[in-house]
Amino acid sequence: MTKLMFRGTGDAMGVPRVYCGCPVCEEARSTQVNKRYRSSLQIVDEIAGNVWIDCGPDWARQMEEAGARQVDAILITHAHFDHIGGLVEWADACRWLGKRGVAYSPSEVISEILARFPWLATHIEFRSFDEPITIGNWLARAWRVNHGKNGYSYAFRFDHKESDVAWAYCSDSIGLSEQEQEPLLGLDLLIFGTSFYEEPYAYDTRSVYDVTEALALIQKWKPRTTYFTHMSHDIDLRHPYPLPHNASFAYTGLVVEV
Repeated sequence: MTKLMFRGTGDAMGVPRVYCGCPVCEEARSTQVNKRYRSSLQIVDEIAGNVWIDCGPDWARQMEEAGARQVDAILITHAHFDHIGGLVEWADACRWLGKRGVAYSPSEVISEILARFPWLATHIEFRSFDEPITIGNWLARAWRVNHGKNGYSYAFRFDHKESDVAWAYCSDSIGLSEQEQEPLLGLDLLIFGTSFYEEPYAYDTRSVYDVTEALALIQKWKPRTTYFTHMSHDIDLRHPYPLPHNASFAYTGLVVEV
């Protein structure tokens, strides 16, 4: 059995936002129901070990809360800071532990990362994720998705080699074409990014679907279970949103078995 552990469920700024006094941010500072680190997922697999998706600027705190000291590999969706800001700390950890980290990402993402931080290659081996790779008993593949005004990201689909179980992680997307949607059809589990419940801003200024749009999409895609991640301070986990029985908001520390 593979366990998926949500270590971060927030958008690029996280929750609470340092400048904000809204009810969600204030609650996040006190009782912390809505406290959200930048989005990441820990995959704990008896074969692959401790594998993470993305390594944002909260990575070290996420590792501390997870009680983890080492990572076997990290899959990187795209080169935005909220998804790669922790690579500096991971590289330093690799240096002190005397081991070389392994990161998988599509070639164009690797090029962007190393253009900004070329010295990371001293301590992290970046491997191309242009073709499917094996993570334990899962065959993982990456495909490029539209990220709106923020350009592009990648989503990952995992198909079990010995069963028909499949799940996907798509944290940063909007306006997906039919081709980009195809790998998201008929999943057992979908982890999907939704920054707002109903985003009020002009569509051409946006970069991530909102919850109302996602709910319409999952009626089409028909995943058995959906968890929403990459949430801004617009979403209040204390509020009884009208979600279907098979869709929920993720939260820090949530564990799902696949």
